Amino acid sequence: MAKKPFHETVAEGLIKQLEEGTAPWQRPWDKDAVLPVNPSTGNRYKGINAVHLMSQDREDPRWMTYKQAQAEGAQVQKGETSTSIQYWKFNDERTRIDKSTGKPARDENNKIVKESFRLKNPRVFYANVFNAEQIKGLPPLERKEHQWDSIEQADIILKGSGANINHDGKGRAFYRELTDSIHLPKKERFDAPDKYYATALHELGHWTGHSSRLDREMGNVFGSESYAKEELRAEISSMLVGATLGIGHDPSQHVSYVKSWIKALQDDPKEIFRASADAEKIHDFVMSFEKEKTIQNEELKVEQPKNEALAIIKDKLEMDNLTKEQKNIVMARIQENTQRSKQLNNKDNLKQKEIEQER
Repeated sequence: MAKKPFHETVAEGLIKQLEEGTAPWQRPWDKDAVLPVNPSTGNRYKGINAVHLMSQDREDPRWMTYKQAQAEGAQVQKGETSTSIQYWKFNDERTRIDKSTGKPARDENNKIVKESFRLKNPRVFYANVFNAEQIKGLPPLERKEHQWDSIEQADIILKGSGANINHDGKGRAFYRELTDSIHLPKKERFDAPDKYYATALHELGHWTGHSSRLDREMGNVFGSESYAKEELRAEISSMLVGATLGIGHDPSQHVSYVKSWIKALQDDPKEIFRASADAEKIHDFVMSFEKEKTIQNEELKVEQPKNEALAIIKDKLEMDNLTKEQKNIVMARIQENTQRSKQLNNKDNLKQKEIEQER
């Protein structure tokens, strides 16, 4: 009997979970939820692999191959069953040929030079991975604390997006494509700040689908097939963003779409692949606003001491033309600026040490 295609196996499992109300994006994830990760590479599993691994209902987010476990000095326990994942190869490497000689090109150390090229037909590969709970000998899971306050991060994203957000939704939260605007209930109507930001970020996920951004088919008619598909993408991305920020995920407002999601996967099992891929794009687009702000803050830290140093030099150049009283004021200002620069440098040094310790 032929083995079922990977996408059908994943879709069937998710359909069953949707019927039971236990699909990954149907579950309320708490603030400590962590997305599936490979501890050997440090890379997070993405797209359909992330959804598939989260559907396995494991507490530990670490997944790795049998050989990777052995390389860590650990061992998969006898009788444990692996979980399949799929990955695509879009690029490959080849030896660069020296056009003048027709022979392999070599660098200054006489090593053969390799070059990357795009494959005309991407190749698909499969791997079998085990969860850390199935492996003996791995160190206990260390949950890293978020470096920034989750609510602060979420607020930075909303403001950084420049989205037109209105608190006039009364009891509803929605995105209106026609006016490219987000409408939310007032903040005080939410019983916790994280629930407000989780809702706002869900609608921001829809906002990314506008033709000027990621340009998805939004489905304007409530209850239509395209509407349900868009909601599936927003819900999966909300789960991903919520775990990344540490604000959790509350699926209670979107239970009405379950039947539509089941039908979409039954009609076309590959839809979960497309939905998961789009959800990753939404996640990356949304999180880019937080990264932009972080970069701006780092640039500001660099520029601030420079500006203060220039101010000190300027003050010193002006000293000769000042009265004694004016000189005292300027000297006080120089000392103040010098002290501030030292504090900034000390702060940066401490932060660098923390980063090195985490590595």
